[in-house]
Amino acid sequence: MSTKSPHVLVIGGGIGGLCLAQGLKKAGVSVAVYERDFTPDARQQGYRINVNSAGATALRDCLSGPLWDVLIATAGDAGRGIAFMDEKMHELVTLRADGPGPDSTDPTHGEHAVSRITLRKILLAGLGDLVHFDKEFVRYESHMDGTVTAIFADGTTATGDILIGADGSRSRVRAQLLPAATVTDIPAVGCAGKLMLTEQTLRWLPSSLTTRKNVFWPRQDFLFTAVFRRREDPAEIAERIGDQLATLGLDAKELIEDSRDNDYVMWAMIGHRDTFPPDFSDATGETIRATIKGRIATWHPHLRRLIAESAHDQLRAVGFTAATPVPAWRTSNVTVLGDAIHHMPPVGGLGGNTALRDARLLCQALTRVDAGTSALLPAIENYEAALRKYGFETVGEAVRNTRQAISRNPVGRSLTRTFFRVCGAVPAIRRATLEDSDVYDPQPVEPAR
Repeated sequence: MSTKSPHVLVIGGGIGGLCLAQGLKKAGVSVAVYERDFTPDARQQGYRINVNSAGATALRDCLSGPLWDVLIATAGDAGRGIAFMDEKMHELVTLRADGPGPDSTDPTHGEHAVSRITLRKILLAGLGDLVHFDKEFVRYESHMDGTVTAIFADGTTATGDILIGADGSRSRVRAQLLPAATVTDIPAVGCAGKLMLTEQTLRWLPSSLTTRKNVFWPRQDFLFTAVFRRREDPAEIAERIGDQLATLGLDAKELIEDSRDNDYVMWAMIGHRDTFPPDFSDATGETIRATIKGRIATWHPHLRRLIAESAHDQLRAVGFTAATPVPAWRTSNVTVLGDAIHHMPPVGGLGGNTALRDARLLCQALTRVDAGTSALLPAIENYEAALRKYGFETVGEAVRNTRQAISRNPVGRSLTRTFFRVCGAVPAIRRATLEDSDVYDPQPVEPAR
C-alpha cells in the first residue's frame, strides 16, 4: 500500500466542497479548492438553510472546534414543531409542538436555522490561500502516473492525486466523468421571500408565524414558512469565543458582522409550472409579487401581508429539476459530491444536508488513505456505493414531495386536507402516520451553478 500523502483538488466552493476542504485541512490532508466566482461574496447567499442532524454531524466533524461553536451560536432554532394549515390559517394538525428543545450538550441532536451568509464565512474561515477564486473549471486530464490535472478557462492548471467535482447541478466534472448522467425536468416552480422581524412587523405577525414551521395546503399551490431568529447576540459571541478565533488568525467581529438586525420570517411557495407565466422561473422582484398576489387573493390577510411586505430585492424564483439515478461506474481518482451527482428539488433542505453528508463521508475515506490504512480506489469505491444509495433515495423523496405539493387534482388535495384534519383530531393516527415521517420544508436555493 502506498504511503504517499495525497493532494486533493476540489472543484467548486459551495457548501459541500468547502465542508470537505475544512475536514481535510483539520485532518492534515493536503487540499486546494478552485471556485469560479470572482470573490467570496460574489454570490447572493441571503436565505437560511435548515441544517438537520446529518448536516450538523458533518459540520461538527469537519470544522475546528471554535468554528463549530460560532456556527451553533450564530444559528437560530428551527422552531418548536411544525403545523399543517389551510390557506385561511385553520390548523389541521401540529407535529412535535411539545417535543424536546435543542440539546445544548450535543447540538447535532436537533435542527439549526443557519444563515447562508454566515455559513459561507465559517466554511471559508481559516482556509486562506487554499481557496482559489476566479477559476472556471473546463476539464481534467488523467495521467499514467496516477495524477490528475484540472484545466481552467484562464489557461492555468492544477495537478493533484484526487479530483473532486463539487461544482453543482451543472457540473462539468460530472459531464466528463459520467457523460450519460441526465437531469429530469420537474413541472414545478418555486418562489421565496423574507419579511424582516422589526418592531413594526412583530406587532401584527401572529405567533404561529414567528415560533415554528408551517405548511399551508390550499386548494392550489403550497406554502411553507419558517422563522430565523439568532440564539445569541453577536457581541456576546465575539466576547465569549473571540480569543479562540484569534488563535486561528480569525477576526471574530469580521466573521459574524452580518449577524445583526437580520432576523426574519422566510416563506417559500411551490406551484405547477403550467399555472404560472412561461418565464416565471426567471422572474425577480415585483414581477414575482404581482404574480403571486392574484393566486392568494382569498388567503388569510396575514399570509397576504407576509408576502406583500417582503423586501422586493429578496424575492427569488427558480425552476425545479432532479438528477436521474446513475448506475455504478468505474472508480478512479475523480469523483463527485453534492448537487454534482444527486441534484434534487429544494424541498426539506435535503440537498444541502445531503451534500454535507457526502463531504463528511468522503473526508473520512480520504483521511484513511492519507493515514495509509486504506488504498485510494477501494476507499473512493466504498464512498461512491454509499453515495448512490442514500443520495438517490433522497432525490426520490424530494421528487415525491414536490409532485404532491404541485398536484392539481382537487379530489386528491381535498383528501389530503381531510387526512391532516383526522390526524389532528385522533392522536393515535397522527403518531402512527406522521410523527416519525418526513415533512415538507421547502427552501430557496442558490442559483444553479
